Amino acid sequence: MTGASGENAPTADHPLLVDRYAIYDAIASGGMATVHLGRLIGTAGFLRTVAIKRLHSQFANDVDFTTMLLDEARLASRIQHPNVVSTLDVVMNDNELLLVMEYVRGESLSRLIRRARDRGEPLSPSVVVSIMSGALHGLHAAHEAVDEKGALLGLVHRDMSPQNVLVGTDGIARVLDFGVAKAAGRVHTTREGDIKGKVLYMPPEQLSAEALDRTADIYAAGVVLFEALTCLRMFAGENEGAALRKIIQNEIQLPSTSNPALAPFDRIVRRATAADAKARYPTAIAMATDLEASCGPAASNAEVSASVQALVGELLDERARIVAEIERSSTRSKPPLPLPGSGTPLGGMRVGGMPSSGHLKVEAKDLKVEVKESSAVEASPPNSGVVVAAEPKRRSMAVAGFALLLTLLVVMLGVIAVLLGRGQQPAASASASAAASSPAPGATTSATAAAAATSAAPAAPAEPDPASAVVIRRPGGAATGATGSAKATPAGDKPVVPRGRVNCDPPYVVDKNGHQHFIPECLK
Repeated sequence: MTGASGENAPTADHPLLVDRYAIYDAIASGGMATVHLGRLIGTAGFLRTVAIKRLHSQFANDVDFTTMLLDEARLASRIQHPNVVSTLDVVMNDNELLLVMEYVRGESLSRLIRRARDRGEPLSPSVVVSIMSGALHGLHAAHEAVDEKGALLGLVHRDMSPQNVLVGTDGIARVLDFGVAKAAGRVHTTREGDIKGKVLYMPPEQLSAEALDRTADIYAAGVVLFEALTCLRMFAGENEGAALRKIIQNEIQLPSTSNPALAPFDRIVRRATAADAKARYPTAIAMATDLEASCGPAASNAEVSASVQALVGELLDERARIVAEIERSSTRSKPPLPLPGSGTPLGGMRVGGMPSSGHLKVEAKDLKVEVKESSAVEASPPNSGVVVAAEPKRRSMAVAGFALLLTLLVVMLGVIAVLLGRGQQPAASASASAAASSPAPGATTSATAAAAATSAAPAAPAEPDPASAVVIRRPGGAATGATGSAKATPAGDKPVVPRGRVNCDPPYVVDKNGHQHFIPECLK
């Protein structure tokens, strides 16, 4: 596997396939992981664009880092809230560790702040209220998350910063990245003396490595609020040492020092960033409520979306173009599948004399061969293992073809049966004639006379012999068996029936299969 960056980094044209995910271009990078655009390649043609957090290759075999990422996935999966980016899956494959998250079209608050500062136009206070209120609701959901048994996790984000607030084009702010979060029952624990998070957003107790609770995130939210309003760093100093000194001494700045019009926000920032954790807002939802009531009204989602588009619209459009190309490339059709044991593709193969309506997939199941249609128009990329169901029209064509083939077979069998039955007719007729012309020994004269009288009269239609192959039925008339005769004649002679005694209107009869047969007497 290649690293997250470099000339072999995955792109839209050359994705990296890991498990059931295709990894494409990077969209963000941090100290220990890079976030890529990705594509979930599921079964039955299911595809979905996702964001994939990929641990840097140098950390993939480090137990501490892998445990940290797995903890993040486990914790984030317990948070179900519209203001938190959802975690969908975790993949461990060879030297790769992936955290799969929902893809949100938007940009980080940190980039929005930088763009606004570069243009000299700070974000609208109402837009800031809407963004921060959403982020605080997401934080509160994280703080209130419980485990599988319903026990409070006691989760603390510990890295609340503008980089970890994602503002979508739908106008909704979402919190992400719980990689350094603290929670009860977490497998990875911070070693003594280690500090997790970004220093400029840490409360004094976090710098002192003291026990933390949810108020640490509220402190960080107060610092983020100041930056979003002013586009300035609260603890900007000449060096990191000076910034640390200001944090420890709680030398905070208020929004009104940058712009007097922002004075209504001073009280909220001051309380959120109080040196004493007990003096801060007790919950993130309490801070959001105060912010909306004191500094509102908050901008609507549409107004926030318009602000995002105005600041980073060209970046979002370029990313949308890449996403569209990825989605197109992952749905391009693949070449026909070869038959097992041969190199002949199945496309255009004829089955039972009828052309196939698409490619066929042959699978071995319990020593049976199952034939399935797959669309030749939309399929997954090669090696994706996806078979897209055939179009209904093609499926109906295939069914109609097989039905026609079956009907032709039945008709052929019927014709063969008719021909075999007609072959038995002469022998049966000769037997009947011989019996009529040669009375049995001992027969009385009266019986012979009666037979003669009978032969002189027109023959009555006889009931068909059950063994007879064909039963002919005239239109509107009685059935005549193939073995019946109109006049007894010597053996070997052809029966002669006067034309006047035969119904020749019409001059044919119709058998039980609907076929017409002309009456020989009517053709004379």
